[in-house]
Amino acid sequence: MVEIPKGRVELRDDRTKEKWSVEIEPFLLSRFPVTQDLYFKITNENPSTYKGDLLPVETVSFKDAVIFCNKLSAQTDLNPCYLIQEENEEIIFEKSADGFRLPTEAEWEYACKAGTSGKRYGFLNDIAWYKSNSDNRTQKVGQKTPNAWGLYDMLGNVWEWCSDLYDKEVYGSYRIFRGGGFCDVERSVMATTRRRSHPLKFKIDDLGFRVAKNK
Repeated sequence: MVEIPKGRVELRDDRTKEKWSVEIEPFLLSRFPVTQDLYFKITNENPSTYKGDLLPVETVSFKDAVIFCNKLSAQTDLNPCYLIQEENEEIIFEKSADGFRLPTEAEWEYACKAGTSGKRYGFLNDIAWYKSNSDNRTQKVGQKTPNAWGLYDMLGNVWEWCSDLYDKEVYGSYRIFRGGGFCDVERSVMATTRRRSHPLKFKIDDLGFRVAKNK
């Protein structure tokens, strides 16, 4: 995992035109999206549409991702970050726990930009798999140029689930995902692009995740 330093990031929502700033405390973030071999090692499952040990795991719901985080925490003697209430299908995030978790969207964008101020941390073809170069499928992680903090595939290949609710009053339990995927066109693959969907029902072949941890 990569140590991400403290700092500040400004977020924006293109739907509402709202902007807001978030202070970021130091945290750890995995260098790559979770791969299929790691996902299978922890869960004994591989739901992915495109199979390959070093391909990012995909076709996972938000709930699948947090179950992975909780299992990884348990197997490493850490406290799980998520409480899953099956009776009402609610997932409660305890950010102060010392286990593995999904990054918040502020952490994700801050880590993606890695000190840069533009919509991408480099030339798109050099840093990301997207519609024009992906052969319309996921690719092995770590082949493109990383950002300045040593994080690979932050843009392209697969979108990545984040811990946050999008807008509870309007969208209920919908969670945020970031980064763009292999079948997205250039304008969608940016550090600032925000998407959201249902945490239990939504799973597609260009949506995965990476894990974070408090320092």
